[in-house]
Amino acid sequence: MTMRIAIAGAGNVGRSIAQELIGNGHEVMLIERQPRQLCPERVPQASWILADACEMSSLEEADLASCDVVVAATGDDKANLVISLLAKTEFAVGRVVARVNRAENEWLFTEQWGVDVSVSKPRLMAALVEEAVTVGDLVRLMTFRQGEANLVEITLPRDAPYEGKPLRDVPMPRDAALVAILRGKRVMVPTPDDSLEAGDELIFVCTSEVEEQIRAVVLGSAA
Repeated sequence: MTMRIAIAGAGNVGRSIAQELIGNGHEVMLIERQPRQLCPERVPQASWILADACEMSSLEEADLASCDVVVAATGDDKANLVISLLAKTEFAVGRVVARVNRAENEWLFTEQWGVDVSVSKPRLMAALVEEAVTVGDLVRLMTFRQGEANLVEITLPRDAPYEGKPLRDVPMPRDAALVAILRGKRVMVPTPDDSLEAGDELIFVCTSEVEEQIRAVVLGSAA
């Protein structure tokens, strides 16, 4: 499905997001208030608007209400919070993603400020480091909807209880879904007939409350 996406902030981060989304077939609009950052030649497939995304009138002119997603990607956390709140409360945008620049401000990026998903580079980098070196433990990669659901990963060690067993035999807790298995260079959409192998990276979407239950099932209660 092609989405219309507005990105506030056309710096390196905003332009990189725009290029990725355009490459995936989406319609992207970049909103930038600094004339020196207005570089349409950098992302010619996007629509560019010179405006302050914290101003209601600018967002009305940009027809923000027609967007499926708004990304607040400026380098200013205060601006990203204001943009998120306006997008959600004044323009009823379905999904708002906000960039967190300073880790100490992360607690502010909640639904009360209109944020559906916040992206903190320090947290993401720490998760990726843990994911790269950790076998046999649960690593939280990302949080959705302010803690209501998380994306977590477990790399299956040898001699795990369900190694070699089909997924139909794995008692999954409620409010948890195994969404992908990464095996070598393959990305597998799991089916009940697939069996688990040592070294598999298991990607789950689950609530925080059941993370320990997933860990106990996959790794064994003694873990």
